[in-house]
Amino acid sequence: QVQLVESGGGLVQAGGSLRLSCAASGRTFSSYAMGWFRQAPGKEREFVAGISWSGGSTYYTDSVKGRFTISRDDAKNTVYLQMNSLKPEDTAVYYCAQEGYAYGMGQRTFHAYAHWGQGTQVTVSS
Repeated sequence: QVQLVESGGGLVQAGGSLRLSCAASGRTFSSYAMGWFRQAPGKEREFVAGISWSGGSTYYTDSVKGRFTISRDDAKNTVYLQMNSLKPEDTAVYYCAQEGYAYGMGQRTFHAYAHWGQGTQVTVSS
C-alpha cells in the first residue's frame, strides 16, 4: 500500500521561502515519477511541478517557473518542492502525488497519478 506524507507547509510572508517534503512508502520509489499539485479555496486542483522517475526531467506550471524547484532523493524515498519568492496567490493546500505506472515523466495530467498525500497548507501573507 502506497503512502505519501507531506510536511513543511506553514505561514510565510510574501517574498519568503518554504520547502515541502513528501515521504513515500509502499513500493519502489525510484521507479515512479512524482508531482506536486495545489488547490486554493474555490478553485480546481492544479499541477505545480513534476519530476520524472529518473530525476532527469522536470516540469513546472508557468506561474512558478524560476521560483519553485522540484527534486527527489531516492535514497530517502522523498520528493521536495523548494518554493522561493512566494506570493499571496501561492496560498493553497499542496499535495504530492505518484504516477500510477512506472518509468513515467511527471505528467501535468491529474489522472496520471494514482496515489496522493493528505496535503499540507501553505499560506502566504501580503
